[in-house]
This record gives sequence, structure tokens and C-alpha cells, in this order.
Amino acid sequence: MTADDDSAGPELGPVDYVVVEWAGTQPTGEALPYLMDLIDRGIVRLIDIVFVSKATDGTIAELGIGELGAEFAIFDGAATSILDDTDIREAAAALEPGSSAAILVWENLWAAPFATALRNNGGRVVASGRIPVDALLETLDAIEE
Repeated sequence: MTADDDSAGPELGPVDYVVVEWAGTQPTGEALPYLMDLIDRGIVRLIDIVFVSKATDGTIAELGIGELGAEFAIFDGAATSILDDTDIREAAAALEPGSSAAILVWENLWAAPFATALRNNGGRVVASGRIPVDALLETLDAIEE
């Protein structure tokens, strides 16, 4: 297969999502430099980002970038609409009333060549998951004892 032959499809890395909640407040932007660093270094590619709030009565509202502060202007126009209303409602169901959240979808660019090689070789992901950091730390502490 040559570089011009894309019969196996584009080179894509695993795609993840995360819903980050801020109870009783909106995000401050403190984490933005870390996200931008990952994007600038080509480690991840931001696919979609949506900010929402959940009122105390359970009403869900999408927050505009302009409502969040100047530091969030970098995301103006970044939303791709991959996340539709159903996705947003489902994500918001996990939120506590009176909170706000960011819903992010990103591609793990660092893993794209590996994932593509596996697909080209007939491999497929049959299970995936995350180990919570607290659980990992507890296990490591137990091993050391």
C-alpha cells in the first residue's frame, strides 16, 4: 500500500469523550493551557466541544462561548456539531442541578499510526475502558504494603 492508497480508510486514532462538571459555577479556564498544549503538540485533535448548564429545576441550556469569558474565545467556531441534542441531553443527565459542564470529544493522534497498523493487519478493539486514578493508586499502595 502506498501513501496515496487510502483503501483502508484514513489514519485515525481512538476517539474519546469526557464530560467535566463544575458544581455551582462555570469553568475558570485554568485547564485551557494544558488542553491547548496537547493540541499544539499534535497529541490530540479536538473534534467537538460544547458547554452546558443544568439549572436547579433540571433545565439544560447550551452556554455560548461569549458567556464563559475571554479565555474561552479560542474555542469560538471549534464546535463541529458531532455532539447532537441527544448526546448533550445524555451527558447532562449525569450532571447535578445547578452545575455547568464541558463536553469534549477528541481524537488521540498519538495512537493513530498504531491503530491504523492494527486495522490494516485485521486487528480490532474488542474491549476498552479506563481505570480510575484513585483505584490505581489504592492498588499500588496495597502492593507496596
